[in-house]
Amino acid sequence: MLDNISLAADAATLSPVALFLQADIIVKAVMIGLLAASIYVWAVIFSHGRGVGKLMRASDRFERDFWRADNIDRFFDKNGAEELPSAKVLSAGISEWRRSTKGKLIDREGTRERLGIAMNSAIAGEVDRLAEKIGTLATIGSVAPFVGLFGTVWGIMRSFTAIAAENNSSLAVVAPGIAEALFATAIGLFAAIPAVIAYNAFSQRLNRLESRLGRFADGLHATFSRELEVEA
Repeated sequence: MLDNISLAADAATLSPVALFLQADIIVKAVMIGLLAASIYVWAVIFSHGRGVGKLMRASDRFERDFWRADNIDRFFDKNGAEELPSAKVLSAGISEWRRSTKGKLIDREGTRERLGIAMNSAIAGEVDRLAEKIGTLATIGSVAPFVGLFGTVWGIMRSFTAIAAENNSSLAVVAPGIAEALFATAIGLFAAIPAVIAYNAFSQRLNRLESRLGRFADGLHATFSRELEVEA
């Protein structure tokens, strides 16, 4: 009976909450920082994942409606102000088209070149804007394991210090320090693994979105080029 009570007490001492409370200030700071990073990672996963999914569906609808429209100018005046990547590409193309063709003399080759530059710049701007948050995921994914490792090293150093202070190398002396050290490593991995997985998944999504916007811009460029030939 006494052995069972002792084992239960030891298990309670090595619980996550107890490990955090008995850690020194350095390891506590590491754990708190990693927990905050983990919370941030999951917040980005849910918010950014849902947001990019909605943007891609809305952009699909926008492009489908655009190609079905009979009049580009009328469609743009009605829908061009939407906060969608496809709408920003269309806005860049229409704006450049109107600036380049408002005079009596039209530089057709120059217009084609400026249209391509304007729409490609809009694509790059939209991709950069959407990629801002996932860059932080990459940072957390690469740094968090090393921060956890720092907490591990510090906890093991404390364990050796306890051995030297008590002149006793029994498991009861070193177990708490080693356990809190390994707990810091576990929190680091808990923050890093989802961050790396999410970063790779979001990067693939952004690559698909960039390719899709590029195809939309190519279609617009071809449409504007045909219009220039008509006006020749």
